[in-house]
Amino acid sequence: MHPLHHPLFIQYIIHFNFNEDYFECHEVGEEYWKNVAPKDKMHPLAGWIQLAVGMYHWRRSNFPGALRSFIRAKDKLSDAGVWTEGFDSELLVEQLSASIQAVTERREFSAYRLPVISDELAQVVQEYMADNPGESLDAHFLMHKHRLRDRTSIINLREQKKRRNL
Repeated sequence: MHPLHHPLFIQYIIHFNFNEDYFECHEVGEEYWKNVAPKDKMHPLAGWIQLAVGMYHWRRSNFPGALRSFIRAKDKLSDAGVWTEGFDSELLVEQLSASIQAVTERREFSAYRLPVISDELAQVVQEYMADNPGESLDAHFLMHKHRLRDRTSIINLREQKKRRNL
């Protein structure tokens, strides 16, 4: 299987292109990255994650956070080989450059789609979506998801770590 056909990366594409749920892109991207290249912050998957983080920050008008994320993403995705196969790599870099320019100028958020050019990758995405219909989320929740999501499991894990360290 091509690494970009992995179910977690397919979910990344769906969350980015169809749901504009950049927080979830970060979540599934990070899970995949931890399986493929844990702690390798220069791996192209880290670039994909940073692209999603940049979009999330930009939507929330966190221009400095968006700028840092987009610059890091561009560095990692500019010559990423297999990790950008199936995408129009030139257009992807152009989109990142335009995003950097837009947040530098503090322009209003503008969503765009990842430029999938592989028919095979597009088919895998469509099949996954047909088998796993997603839920529709409102714009407010998408914009503030890191604050509004259920954090019970995160809080419980932190409490367990504290108890172990005592």
